[in-house]
Amino acid sequence: MPESPEFTHVEKPTIDQLISMGWHYVEGNWNDPQVTERENFKQVLLTERLKAAIKRINLDDNGNPWLDDLQVQTAVSQLERLGANRLMEANQAATELLLKGTTVLGQDGKQHTVHFIEFDPEHCDRNDFLAINQYRVDPPWATGNRGFIVPDMVLFVNGIPLVVIECKSPNLDNPITEAIQDLLKYSNQRGSSQPEGAEKLFHYNLLMIAASRGRATAGTIGANYEHYVDWKDTIPSPQAEIAAQLGVSELNFRQTLIAGMLKPANLIDIFRNFTLFKTSGGRTIKIVPRYQQYRAVYKALYQLQHNQTRAEHGTDDQRGGIIWHTQGSGKSLTMVGATRFCEVLKSGTYIACFRMRSQLKNQILLRI
Repeated sequence: MPESPEFTHVEKPTIDQLISMGWHYVEGNWNDPQVTERENFKQVLLTERLKAAIKRINLDDNGNPWLDDLQVQTAVSQLERLGANRLMEANQAATELLLKGTTVLGQDGKQHTVHFIEFDPEHCDRNDFLAINQYRVDPPWATGNRGFIVPDMVLFVNGIPLVVIECKSPNLDNPITEAIQDLLKYSNQRGSSQPEGAEKLFHYNLLMIAASRGRATAGTIGANYEHYVDWKDTIPSPQAEIAAQLGVSELNFRQTLIAGMLKPANLIDIFRNFTLFKTSGGRTIKIVPRYQQYRAVYKALYQLQHNQTRAEHGTDDQRGGIIWHTQGSGKSLTMVGATRFCEVLKSGTYIACFRMRSQLKNQILLRI
């Protein structure tokens, strides 16, 4: 049976690029959940991978695992039972749990923090990055081979589904729009009178990505069509370097988004440093960065870490600078990202903060 244009031009190249960046890959199966490491299709977490990761990333002062099976299961149960009915509420609860960790009772009779993801950039390799295509999920009401959903690709970090990608054939008139429509359907966000998706898959979701041959856009839980945007940079990797690795003269927007957002270290950075929730008009909104904000913070902190101090330069401190933001372009999130990055990278040798001055409303000043 010949492969579809969708698989040939979108899904397969996406898989290949993810593998080249360090993702492991498992081919999905619509008939046997054990192929995708589950007992049944209603499960969304890959619990055995999650348990192994929890033991691997939670180490004592001597660098040794300290959690027993019961403690690990207690932590997993916290992640499985979020105590929220609505999608946004569940997603916010899961996000906070993944960022802050949970607590378990130690052998010393005290509560100890347990993390699900390793956020330290020096130990990012302790995380497990897995891509599965054609990942079937059965909603609670699904019976037999009816009523299930099959996103084209799901990306797991330590067995937790953080990214859902929907691919569409370039032969369609509006492939990105149709991909977003499917993502909204799968997550029950189309306003249908009857449930039509499997919300549980999206309880842990960080990014929803609509992809076609030459383009991809990313959104979050709660985002509508107009909120899905391109990612136009591959920082910290040069675009020419990524293009050479892929054997192309110039990256298209899909390749750029994959390299910029889904490189394992970048994805962890986006989750740890740039993801937050805010309330506006009585509703909760989930926010992730645009590429300009991520690039600005990365370059600012690189300058802060690597440029010369006044003593080293002899005249001026080379670590300061100005980041220009147009009004309404997300200054607050840039500041949050910079602050969180500093928390992760803190070395005791510098302190960085971003400050807005009232007379320069469209500027953010990097102060040392």
